[in-house]
Amino acid sequence: MDQVSRRSLAMPGLLVTLGLTGGLTACGGPGPVRRAPTIAGVPDYGDGYLSCVPYARARSGIELRGDAWQWWEAASGRYLRGRQPQPRNVLVFARTRRLPSGHLSVVRRVISDREIRVDHANWAEAGGGSRGRVAEDQPVLDVSAANDWSRVRVWYPPVRDYGNTVFVTQGFVSPRLVMAGG
Repeated sequence: MDQVSRRSLAMPGLLVTLGLTGGLTACGGPGPVRRAPTIAGVPDYGDGYLSCVPYARARSGIELRGDAWQWWEAASGRYLRGRQPQPRNVLVFARTRRLPSGHLSVVRRVISDREIRVDHANWAEAGGGSRGRVAEDQPVLDVSAANDWSRVRVWYPPVRDYGNTVFVTQGFVSPRLVMAGG
């Protein structure tokens, strides 16, 4: 039986308490899917459900509001945006039929020019059992022709493999502010 411990992580204006299991994940493999963290000042949506937006906001320190797909435009002129991943950047998924609100993932680490690992909440399909959960250290592959992260495939924990869907992304939002006049 896994033993659950609590750890608090201070972030500007936030206190995040993460539920962590006692075991370690195998080196290089995707991390676990866990019950959503309790985030001070952010309501959970019942039974530990957490959407990607408050999770990404808490993990990155980026203070944007609105649906996930709106973050790209909302960041314009406020936060640096780009096409190359860096740790703590937020990958913004476009709104599509499959993702009507878009999606946000926080870059944990860069593996190569075509692979990153992300942490995100609520990455699940209906009936997948991971709805509202946090998935940590999950692989994301850049499958775009131009190697610009505009098309990606995402690890899907219920099947322990990459999903078949290619998702359109808008790019990465950095927690670094745009400097006035520069």
